[in-house]
Amino acid sequence: MYIIGGKIMTMAGREIEDGILRLKNGKIAEIGAKEEIDISPECDERVLVVKDALIMPGIIEAHCHMGITEEKKGMEGDDCNETVNPITPYLRAIDAINPMDAAFGEAVRAGITAAMIGPGSSNVVGGQFALLKTKGRRVDDLIVKAPAAMKVSFGENPKVNYSGQGKSPSTRMAIAAMLRQELSDAKDYLRRKDEAQAKGESFQEDFTKECWIPVLRKEIPLKAHVHRVDDIFTAIRIAREFDLDMTLDHCSEGHLIAEEIAEEGFPAIVGPDLASRNKIEVQNMSFKTAGVLNQARVMTALTTDHPVSLIQSLPICAGLAVKAGLPLVEGFKAITIYPAIICGVEERMGSLEIGKDADIAIFDGNPMEVFTRTLYTIIDGEIVYDATQNEK
Repeated sequence: MYIIGGKIMTMAGREIEDGILRLKNGKIAEIGAKEEIDISPECDERVLVVKDALIMPGIIEAHCHMGITEEKKGMEGDDCNETVNPITPYLRAIDAINPMDAAFGEAVRAGITAAMIGPGSSNVVGGQFALLKTKGRRVDDLIVKAPAAMKVSFGENPKVNYSGQGKSPSTRMAIAAMLRQELSDAKDYLRRKDEAQAKGESFQEDFTKECWIPVLRKEIPLKAHVHRVDDIFTAIRIAREFDLDMTLDHCSEGHLIAEEIAEEGFPAIVGPDLASRNKIEVQNMSFKTAGVLNQARVMTALTTDHPVSLIQSLPICAGLAVKAGLPLVEGFKAITIYPAIICGVEERMGSLEIGKDADIAIFDGNPMEVFTRTLYTIIDGEIVYDATQNEK
């Protein structure tokens, strides 16, 4: 299939006016200006003409609970938090995500082609996130990367959940101590497993510890739920102690310590700033956070934290962050290439480059503006949303 016309924003350092994209076998095969790509008059491939449109990589949601906290379902569709045990690293989001959740359709209609989905923040360790495409009925067919991160949480949420049950953790000290103990046990487990394998000895695998191996080997990051300054620094302290990669999710007070975060080198996933300040630890939440962090050279993505705010509002959140100081181009990157890099899938998505997945969003204007319409959403080279068909 060829896509002809419009302005192509590649997110790879090039903007092409009146450009052409060729998609083949679910990948981007060619990209360039009209004079750079020759289309034979005898070509039997589909040609999609999108004159005056904006063509960009599919939007990526870097942190949400779509399909694991379902809309319209109440308790029956809420599988986000296993609130009886504060340490549950062995839980896998893919076992609870329902792609039939209405939010998946809303994501596709908003030009969102991939989402990082996982457990909530009630537990000190919540379990494994997965990066999925947003169109399909079977989770196994949507997986891009699983596991993609290990969820850990600091601050108010674990405290409130477990102090209410009369058990630990009821303080920030206990949250940090319990996480350190779990990481220490996992590190010892990996050491013993490596030693046994090196000697050719048998080793009894422990399901509850195997899940930590990709974290300890830096194949996936800790995904740290942090809002307050002190919790951000505690997360950084522990990641440094155990030499782990990590993302700072929510990072609501990140603008107060932007230079320190930049010096530490951890990326941030900011939001949901469209939600209300309904907890003590989000009192300093602001749309300016993303811009301040970006100015300090912290790689920053944006999140709706769906269903805390609706997933289809992600491009609007980027617009509000731009309004509050984030540069316009960085606003586009904060919902495309930056979340791809932060989530470890930049080889496949986040920018329009030859060989990457043909995940594309086409709009009749800037998607950060509220009146802009999604014209087409394309995943793996297939049109999964067509506004002209939707209007019939």
